[in-house]
Amino acid sequence: MLLGTGVVLAAALVLSIAVGAQSLHPADVLRALVAFDGSSEHLIVWDIRAPRALLGIGVGAALAVAGGLIQTLSRNPLAEPGILGVTVGAGFAVAVGSALGIAVSQFGELLAAVVGAVLAALLVYSVGRRSPLRLVLTGVALSAVLSGLSLGLRLLNPDVFDQYRFWAVGSLAGREQVPLEVPLVVIGLALVGAMLLSRSLNAIELGETIARTLGTRVAVVRVATLVVITVLTGAATALAGPILFVGLIVPHLARRMAPGSVPWQLAYTAVLGSVLMLLSDVGARVLLPTGEVPVAVVTGFLGGPVLIWAVRRYGAVTL
Repeated sequence: MLLGTGVVLAAALVLSIAVGAQSLHPADVLRALVAFDGSSEHLIVWDIRAPRALLGIGVGAALAVAGGLIQTLSRNPLAEPGILGVTVGAGFAVAVGSALGIAVSQFGELLAAVVGAVLAALLVYSVGRRSPLRLVLTGVALSAVLSGLSLGLRLLNPDVFDQYRFWAVGSLAGREQVPLEVPLVVIGLALVGAMLLSRSLNAIELGETIARTLGTRVAVVRVATLVVITVLTGAATALAGPILFVGLIVPHLARRMAPGSVPWQLAYTAVLGSVLMLLSDVGARVLLPTGEVPVAVVTGFLGGPVLIWAVRRYGAVTL
């Protein structure tokens, strides 16, 4: 089944490279990837479409795995980086960093986003940890407050925030020209860390008492998982802006494909998150005949019904 999802990811990758303002035949895409000849079509593939597709894979896997880790750690099926305010916290930190002249480089944006994600996660978890529904409500409230503060900062100094306004819509368009090496390496290392923690999280799912009996250091695993979540969310948000619901939709699908196994669930989550982001980006390109819409609009359109379904099914019940 995992091999099948890998095939779907490869097909979504080809589709993402082929579809755009100038559509390319899949055969031309494959030729450009394996036998570059310098033609205009091949330049489009290598300079624009392929980096954008790579960006979509990294961002989708990061947000999806972060959502899966949050749901597993909190035993809350409604948890997701965007809903819990972690994504908005990262965005607000980038806004403050831009105002202070700190987040003017790619490394500055990445650092600000990670710090903002950490602080938002700690605040939401400390206030709403007793109930899944309370956790969601706390995250929504924090998102509203931080979004309002970010808007206020942009209105006070519009010249400083020209670039931030473009970033804040949550899109992959135009981001393929920025250096991707450092953020994608950070995401890759965080994904490896998530897989290393997956067996310990599998034990924690059985209950903290059983996990301790099996030799799991519960407190250390919780802290390490929170660090991985914030790094994944911060790096993805720094790259593509705030994109919601990817971390909510995908873990529910992965949980049905590999029930009872956190390592397999995270593997499916990484692949399916990349597929969802690539297909959402393709939808963002073709949804309007006059131009692209932000990919965050597409994921929000898909994620809203999933959130309603999850609330109706689980309510305040933990996993």
